[in-house]
Amino acid sequence: MAKIVLLDGYALNSDLDWDTLRSLGDCTFYDRTNVTDVSEIISRIRDAEIVITHKTPINSDVIAQAPNLQYIGIMGTGYNVVDIDSARRKNIVVTNVPTYASDAVAQFTFSLLLEVTGQVGLHNQLVHQGRWAQGPDFTFWDQPLYELKSKTLGLIGYGRIAQKVARLAHAFGMRVVFYNHRPKVVEEKWLKQVSLDQLLKVSDVISLHVIQTPETTGLINKATLAKMKPSAILLNTSRGKLVNEQDVADALNQHRLSAYATDVVSQEPIVDTNPLLSAINCYITPHIAWAPYETRQRLLAIAVSNLEHYLSGNVVNQVN
Repeated sequence: MAKIVLLDGYALNSDLDWDTLRSLGDCTFYDRTNVTDVSEIISRIRDAEIVITHKTPINSDVIAQAPNLQYIGIMGTGYNVVDIDSARRKNIVVTNVPTYASDAVAQFTFSLLLEVTGQVGLHNQLVHQGRWAQGPDFTFWDQPLYELKSKTLGLIGYGRIAQKVARLAHAFGMRVVFYNHRPKVVEEKWLKQVSLDQLLKVSDVISLHVIQTPETTGLINKATLAKMKPSAILLNTSRGKLVNEQDVADALNQHRLSAYATDVVSQEPIVDTNPLLSAINCYITPHIAWAPYETRQRLLAIAVSNLEHYLSGNVVNQVN
């Protein structure tokens, strides 16, 4: 049986059934592997034929020290954790899991937006602290509350997740515009494609849905923030490094941006010096948009299916 090593199963494995993966080979599972310790990574996969990784990097040095390695399965959509060129040169198949979390991330994008505009968490906390019971009126609110109807949502990037967010926004009665680096043909009459500058100018809510590349890193910065409405809400369920976090924090603290709600930051886990932690009207969740139970079940099922297809000689979802 093939020797299979799972390097970092903790984020998925507390409540999932891994028997299907165990049935495919001689499996060794690790909850976590030190992502900064190349020697530990090498020692764990040195004899492996198949490696499954989520966030543990497999770079050229690691690949060079794993002579039996034939297959790397990435438990996620992004594949920057693997040195694709080195794997290709060694004829190592690399697969990923595309689109498994589109619905969950779109849902979470709106969760962030509804939290900003509806302030559910704050008012729930105040009620439990006795504020309502001690008040003279049938109602109270401590922060402004906003309707989404007729507001303009601007989507930067228009892939699968953004398309689902667009449909949710339309259901709420929002106007929807989008910018994509490659123009797209769309059929929806309620949807408008615009330039990036136009999107920044007209949007009441801006949501980021692009991958991290040299061109998109720091896309949201002092210059682009200056083009936005001071009342704009910025959402990020993509990658933390799409924004210059100091510039966003400054814009929030100087009331040049109404709110920033993000599920991702530039360094994860977040460091206590991150300027967003002390910024006003900043909402941060710990990279959980992908994590509903059903979504993780789907991720595991597709990752196992990828490996089954490879073992049967019919590779799917190969990225190299």
